[in-house]
Amino acid sequence: MIAVRLPESIEKKLDQLAVKTNRTKSYYIRKAIEEFLEDEADYILALERIQKNNPRISLAEMEKRLGLAD
Repeated sequence: MIAVRLPESIEKKLDQLAVKTNRTKSYYIRKAIEEFLEDEADYILALERIQKNNPRISLAEMEKRLGLAD
């Protein structure tokens, strides 16, 4: 169990959204955290790949290699 203190303005917006959509505040908080964690994992993975100094190719070259370019 985690308790989070939110600024009153954010809690008010969350309350309004929950009432409008007939969902719980917990639903939206959980969804926001899940999305944040996925984005952070993607960001960290991207940084790790950049740091490996692997050869890079342009989008145009990738499209050409995949047979998507004219």
